[in-house]
Amino acid sequence: MLNRYMSELLVSGREDGSGGLSVKTVRDVIVVLKSVCSYAHNEYNFSNPAENIKLPIIEKNSDEQAVLDKYERIRLKQYLMYNPDRTNIGILLCLYTGLRIGELCALKWQDIDFQNEQISVTKTIQRISYDDGTTEIVVGSPKSVTSVRDVPIPEFVCKELIKFKGSAHSYILSGYGTPVEPRTMQNRFKSVLKQCGIRDMNFHSLRHTYATMCVEKGFDPKALSELLGHADVSITMNRYVHSSAEIKRKYVSRLNFSA
Repeated sequence: MLNRYMSELLVSGREDGSGGLSVKTVRDVIVVLKSVCSYAHNEYNFSNPAENIKLPIIEKNSDEQAVLDKYERIRLKQYLMYNPDRTNIGILLCLYTGLRIGELCALKWQDIDFQNEQISVTKTIQRISYDDGTTEIVVGSPKSVTSVRDVPIPEFVCKELIKFKGSAHSYILSGYGTPVEPRTMQNRFKSVLKQCGIRDMNFHSLRHTYATMCVEKGFDPKALSELLGHADVSITMNRYVHSSAEIKRKYVSRLNFSA
């Protein structure tokens, strides 16, 4: 019963009905619940239903800071464009929108507005790990309130994406009513990198690469922060923006003796 309650919190635990709570918040709730039940058991000899409850754990990326350089981007883009399938179009979409892997896996065709060339991000998929080693796939709300957003899609990506368009309620990566889970997409991405002769890195690197490309193109930091779904511009600039040596040289070249 408590495991079911925890799953409900992850999927639809927000008071305003807008979706689920973050894994960290659910962990905090369950920790308090376990403490209360433990106290009742020790002081009043009540049974403890929370004694063996499994706390959810977020699987963290080990190489989130990796970014594709200019030549790796070109090589990857060419491969994806010349070998179109649902997986490759999904990777291309993330490279040019900065979506998180869970947000991509949760995308359905109804979330894509081809007329206005934009995506509505309202869901995410994540695999939750428990203390006993078991895992569970949960479809719920994005990471935060600001993660619910509309993201423009470049025109050339839209033209590739529409070739695979399916029924409104089917997932774009699978073409069916059952989603592709993040772990599977992660493995497929690594396989694509290997075929392209690009160094191994995490799927999340696409998000970092997108942010870096936007900075190179002169994007306003506030606009970029909103595109990525961040609550604070500082998160975007400190965690996701990586200035290349070429950009630094370009900035320094603007200096002159009259400055």
